[in-house]
Amino acid sequence: MRVLVVDDHSLIRDGLVSLLETSGFEVVGQAGNGQSAVEKAAALRPDLVLMDIHMPGMNGLDALKIIKADLPETKVVMLTISEDDKDLLEAIRSGANGYLSKHIDSGEFFKLIDNLNRDDAAILPSVATRLFKYVSHGEESPEKIALSERETEILKIIAAGRSNRDIAHDLSISENTVKFHIKNILLKLSVANRIEAVTYAIQHGLI
Repeated sequence: MRVLVVDDHSLIRDGLVSLLETSGFEVVGQAGNGQSAVEKAAALRPDLVLMDIHMPGMNGLDALKIIKADLPETKVVMLTISEDDKDLLEAIRSGANGYLSKHIDSGEFFKLIDNLNRDDAAILPSVATRLFKYVSHGEESPEKIALSERETEILKIIAAGRSNRDIAHDLSISENTVKFHIKNILLKLSVANRIEAVTYAIQHGLI
């Protein structure tokens, strides 16, 4: 996986680069602010961008929106020390594929990054719980989108933080069938990823 590392602190960048390269990732570039991240992402087209949220100039959230608009296939995982739920919610709504604390240990970090290879989100269950509690107080939709019983069942399992493999095992279906259902869910809800789907579903009373 080709990775772009973005953080305004060079010591943190160096540490991440060393950790990634030791674990077999190819670090194709580094950036110290959002504007540089946008430019380097466009030039390098990485598979993954690991990006700090709070940086001088253009912050990580603004850079995230531009990168996902220009490179929708590029995975973007936000790195933060913030406990602000608004940062979390904005990141997910803007298309982030993950949201990780900088305090996470390396083993858990790589386990969650590996989720991206299965089109799962790189997010800790505890952070997912914060997200769901926050959005559960959102407004009700005047018109509910019709999901099938199976799609609703799968969304509920996704909301519990389980992977495609787990869903396939729980429902005794293949992973390809799970992916097919998730693709249909995303299309019906007009969202970009699993976290957005769960966020939308909770906000609008679908699950």
